[in-house]
Formats: sequence, C-alpha cells, structure tokens
Amino acid sequence: MKFAQDIILRPVITEESMMGTAEKKYTFKVDKRATKPEIKEAVEQLFGVKVEKVNTINCKGHKRTYGRFQGYTASWKKAIVTLTEDSKTIEFFDGMM
Repeated sequence: MKFAQDIILRPVITEESMMGTAEKKYTFKVDKRATKPEIKEAVEQLFGVKVEKVNTINCKGHKRTYGRFQGYTASWKKAIVTLTEDSKTIEFFDGMM
C-alpha cells in the first residue's frame, strides 16, 4: 500500500497553473507509477477535498549540455486535479496568489 505522501511529491507553481486555481484546478508533481485513482485518493486524503477528475501528463526530460558532455534531465509525471463545485479550496494555493 502506498502512502499519500509518496504519491503527491510537490505542487507545481507556475503562472499557468496558478491561473487554473480560479477554476479549482490544481497541479502537482506525482510519482511516475501512480495511477489516476491513486492520485485522486491521495489528494482527497491529504487536503480533505472532493476530486471530480484527474488528468495526467508524462513530461519528458530536457536535453542538457555540461561542457562537452550531454545528457537529459529526469522525466516526471504531472497531474492536474479538478475539484467538485461544492468542494472547498486547497489552502496552500490560496496563500500564493
């Protein structure tokens, strides 16, 4: 059994993700192996909200050059969580705006 803290790694704080908070859409970096039902359950457990749907995106690592060496940054998974209309907001994101 996975813990909610192992699934939700950190929030994604960008200009675009912060505009989504007005529509109750919150963006998180999640574990690459997490499924949509696991993400939904983890967000509901951690923040005490009701989740309507979860959209996931696999973000590919970027190519980087360090001197004469080339490599890629780590790939990661992003989840956009939409809350129900009657659900409360997530307080963490309220302080950011």
